[in-house]
Amino acid sequence: MTALNSKTITYAQLAKVIDHSLLRPELTEHEVIDGCRLAARYHTATVCVKPCYVRLAVELLKGSDVKVASVVGFPHGSNLTAIKVAEAQAAMDDGAEELDMVLNISQLRSGQSDLVGADIRAVCDAAHARGVKVKVIFENAYLNDEQKIMACHLSEAAGADWIKTSTGFAPSGATLEDLRLMRAHVSDQVQVKAAGGVRTLDALLAVIDAGVTRCGATATAAILDDYERRSQAAIPSATSRTKDLTDSSGDY
Repeated sequence: MTALNSKTITYAQLAKVIDHSLLRPELTEHEVIDGCRLAARYHTATVCVKPCYVRLAVELLKGSDVKVASVVGFPHGSNLTAIKVAEAQAAMDDGAEELDMVLNISQLRSGQSDLVGADIRAVCDAAHARGVKVKVIFENAYLNDEQKIMACHLSEAAGADWIKTSTGFAPSGATLEDLRLMRAHVSDQVQVKAAGGVRTLDALLAVIDAGVTRCGATATAAILDDYERRSQAAIPSATSRTKDLTDSSGDY
């Protein structure tokens, strides 16, 4: 995948970095519907919804260029592997095209890397058999650097398509230091997703420059509207261009 950077990214490319997140536990069905319509209006990469709303989101986004994603083992990652696979299958049955799964945080912190890797692989294998991609959520707030690096290696070995910083529900979310660390410890075949705390255009551009290709966001409209405002301000109007030419005519 061609690397993105903040200096040359277009509006369309920026929109396709965003997974519009609708995962807060208190969101009503009406708010989920509004969120899906917003995602369609802004042409985001996906809308990420709770499992109970996958079917609704798929119906609402039919005919749009926005995919539906859902979550597995969310937000703590401690479900039995068989339950995670069943969650994944149910979400795919309902039409999800991407899955964001939480690895087993407790087992990772306990040094049980074989169990963590097998858990990730089971979900990836189930998803890939149906052409669905998987993002593995680390929840970096609870991990030291050694554990984050181990999570990178385990995720790549298990077939993850993305590695992801956080759920957005831990004490902290994405940091530039973590994103650079993650990017450095997987091959170019694995992409990196930021989540948690990226609420402004400048913050999104910064994580893109750290190697991110996807970012979970709730402030989607504010971010993309800000990009448009800045882009328009950087383009002189026809009147100002004519004035500039007139004012510089004495230089020729």
